[in-house]
Amino acid sequence: MGLILKVQRWPTMHLADSVREKLRKMHKGAIVVTEMTRPNIIQACRNSGAIITDEGGITSHAAIISREFKKPCIVGTRVATSSLKDGDLVEVDADRGIVRILRRG
Repeated sequence: MGLILKVQRWPTMHLADSVREKLRKMHKGAIVVTEMTRPNIIQACRNSGAIITDEGGITSHAAIISREFKKPCIVGTRVATSSLKDGDLVEVDADRGIVRILRRG
């Protein structure tokens, strides 16, 4: 069985104010779902329960910071940001690379 948490989507953001506002609203332990992680959302990744990205591999930024922060991580899904929405309850089994939607938010 994997980790069961709510989703918090992190679309590509270039404005520092947008990132700060999203961080204020983020629930600690939420699953960060994004195209790929970037340095401007590292704090969100640190506060997350898990990380799921559309892009990347074993040497990607998301994979590296998830190991540093000891967070479950699934990279290279291609469809996470289009399939998962804010508030969805999902199970993340990073050992098997499986994300299961338990309830839509």
